[in-house]
Amino acid sequence: MQYGVVDGVSKPISRVVQGTLVIIQADEQQSFDLFDAAFEAGINTFDTAHVYGYGTVERAVGQWISDRGLRDKVVIVDKGAHHNLDRKRVTPYDITSDLHDSLARLKTDYIDLYILHRDDPTQPVGSIIETLNQHQRAGKIGAFGGSNWSHGRILEANTYAAQHDLTPFAVSSPAFSLAEMIHEPWPGCIGIAGDAGAAARDWYAEQSLAIFAWSSLAGGFMTGRFTPDNLDSFTDVEDRRIIHAYASEANFRRLARAQELAADKDVTLAQIAVAYVLNQPLDIYALIAPVNRAQVAHNIAAAELRLTPDELAWLDLRADTR
Repeated sequence: MQYGVVDGVSKPISRVVQGTLVIIQADEQQSFDLFDAAFEAGINTFDTAHVYGYGTVERAVGQWISDRGLRDKVVIVDKGAHHNLDRKRVTPYDITSDLHDSLARLKTDYIDLYILHRDDPTQPVGSIIETLNQHQRAGKIGAFGGSNWSHGRILEANTYAAQHDLTPFAVSSPAFSLAEMIHEPWPGCIGIAGDAGAAARDWYAEQSLAIFAWSSLAGGFMTGRFTPDNLDSFTDVEDRRIIHAYASEANFRRLARAQELAADKDVTLAQIAVAYVLNQPLDIYALIAPVNRAQVAHNIAAAELRLTPDELAWLDLRADTR
């Protein structure tokens, strides 16, 4: 396992981050076994959120950490201030309220990396940065960042921080995969793949800002379940959302190339997709959600797979040969 460092977080952070949304339907024993498998494999970083399972997921993560006595050895990445059906919630009040809920559920007095789950561009960045700095000074969070924040909004926030001698955003958590998002799967979703995301990726590289990329498999598109000939057969709402977001001619070409490279390297398509993310010339971490020990091992192998710059360029259609 490879590890990175984020300013404000005192521990090394595994490049593969274990997602926890998958345990919503699991019992305690199943959840603990999954977390044990991830930790034993070298994954010391766990991603959760205030909104997952209306708190049940954070409670399960907190109980596992407490039972195993691992608080000093694991990195908690938590997200708050998600919108609800009634209103947008990226406000100082909601950030503070969600943070305190999460601390109680996780049975801890601090969160290593706190990420705002959504953005609300109508809200001024100043009050948001001020609030996050307040909680950082109080020792309740180490570093902080934004999920589904555009790089322009993060630049605005970090400019405010610099002008007021405050701590800036240390990370961004957008969607990123080999497949380029052609339509938002839901309003406010920010992705940085393909030509449309090139400017964002260049900015992150220039700033050396850490990226915690989610949806490495493009919601399942990069598993090969979807083909140009079977799209009409899917009726599930989530499947239709993936098709709307990713089913393009260019993405099917990327998928075909990934399948070819997987066959040549004797690995799976999903492993090529994860390796594509982790081999980017960026300070990047992959948020992945295996559901059992076998899938954890599969993802560890993917993280260890090295792809050349020529292979990366061929996979994402920037080049015709590899």
